[in-house]
Amino acid sequence: MRPCDLEKIREIVFHELPVGQAARAHVLLQGLEGLSVTCREDGRCLVVRYSVCEYTLEGLETALAHQGFHLDNSLLSKLRRAMAYFCESVQRRNVAANEPDIKSQRAFMRVYESHLHGDRDDTPEEWRRYK
Repeated sequence: MRPCDLEKIREIVFHELPVGQAARAHVLLQGLEGLSVTCREDGRCLVVRYSVCEYTLEGLETALAHQGFHLDNSLLSKLRRAMAYFCESVQRRNVAANEPDIKSQRAFMRVYESHLHGDRDDTPEEWRRYK
């Protein structure tokens, strides 16, 4: 996976009514850190750019719906939305799976240190330097 695969550019398409939803959503989303928002000329669509580690399309659209915005519910929009939701959730799980688990690493280090194996030399320090 290339590092830029975590950077997403998505469209949020609003229903035709009420008019001006995209402009209001643009003002609302502009204040979020790590999120770039532009409004399309047609006035029904926002283009958002974000890192999938910080935001998801599902989270953004759910927050907008809770604020009273109405998204486009055409079949094509629903399919695009479902595909984006699924892909982003899988990517987030994969990124989380690749993070090192420090606690388990420390536990294995302790077990390794206490385990008797051939890497220890019980010879006293003064005998090692004796010539």
